[in-house]
Formats: sequence, structure tokens, C-alpha cells
Amino acid sequence: MKKDARIAGLLYLVTVLTGIFYLGYVPSQLSAHGDATATVARLVQSETLFRLGILAELACNVAFLLLPLALYRLLGASGRTAALLMVAFAVPSVPVAFANASHHLSVLSLLHPAVSLQSLDSGQRQAQVMLQLDAYRQGLMVLEIFWGLWLLPFGYLVSKSGFLPRLLGALLMLGGLGYLADFLATLLLPGYPTSAVADYIMLPASLGEIGICLWLLVIGVRLPAKLATARSA
Repeated sequence: MKKDARIAGLLYLVTVLTGIFYLGYVPSQLSAHGDATATVARLVQSETLFRLGILAELACNVAFLLLPLALYRLLGASGRTAALLMVAFAVPSVPVAFANASHHLSVLSLLHPAVSLQSLDSGQRQAQVMLQLDAYRQGLMVLEIFWGLWLLPFGYLVSKSGFLPRLLGALLMLGGLGYLADFLATLLLPGYPTSAVADYIMLPASLGEIGICLWLLVIGVRLPAKLATARSA
């Protein structure tokens, strides 16, 4: 179990670090708040960073494809149905995420237009870049459904396991609800993205996922005496 916990922790660490990079750091350096000219200029000036962001996203999704399978080995005995739901909600998000990354690849094509795109003037190319970036953001919003749903059974399994902190399980379940609430609020409430609530609704997910990642990687599992005896038997 300790080996399974370390493997899951390592995969989670790759997912967390690459996710912070491509979802947080890269956009913070390249975003120009809807200004097409400034956005394209930043993309051209920091094209290497943009490409690294794409690479990090692909690596993140490969790790995330393996993560729920590793967690199933570790937590499956705590509830088979919940473990199956965890995998079923997480794995389908990966092909969706790979398809969504194609919007960023299209941006690269627009920055270095092939013959078929050279008929577009600079204004048209800028408009196409913004459309691709907006489509990418909408894709991330759809992915929040999967990111929220998989955390619910995952958090339940953590709480039920007996060898992982229940607090982390509660944070993971709250984080799952936060992702789903963020999706619904973004879809239904036009003013929500600029509200104060939007800045904090993901906090339980961040605390829970970073917390469980570090726990699995550093501490692993701590079996109570009765549970350890039962498992060894």
C-alpha cells in the first residue's frame, strides 16, 4: 500500500505542478484582458512560454489519465462502486482535454500562417486568435464538470479509507462541489466571473488536492492497528 500511495502521490505531483503552470502561470503572463492586438503581441514575444504551456498541458493530462487508476489500486477496497465512479468520471476528461488543446495549436498556426492562411490580414488573424483562445476557455469550463464529479467519489473514498485524513476527504468533496458550482454560475450568471465569490470558490479543491498529493508522497498511508491486522490477515 505504501508503494501504491507513493506512485499515486508522484502522479498527483506531476498533475498539480504542470496544472499550476499551464492553467495559472502561463495565462498570467500572456493575458491582455480581451485586447486582441496586445494579446497577439504577447504571444509573439513569449511564444516559447506559450509552447511550454501546451507541452505542460499534455503532460498533465497523461499523468491525470494514470492517476485515477493508481488511486483505484490504493482505495478500491474502501468502496468498489465509488472507486469505479472515480475512474469513470476522471478518465473521459482526458480525450476532451486533448481535443481542447488543439485550439492552442491552432493559435500557433495563426502566429505562423501557412500558405492557406496568408490571405488573412493582420486584423483577421488577430480575430481568429481571439476566437481560438475563447473556444479554449469554454473547453476548460466544460472540463470543470469532470474535474468536479471525480473529486466527489475520490473524497468519499479518502474519508472512508481509515488510513488517510478525513479532513482531506471533506476538502476534496467540497472542491468537487466548487467546480460544479463554478461551471453552473459561469454558465447562468453573466456577472459571476468578476464577483468576489469566483476568486474563492476553488479554494477547497486547491487545498484538498495539494494536501492529498503531499500526504501520499511524503507520508503515504498510516494504517490503524486493527486495519493493519485485518489487511495482513
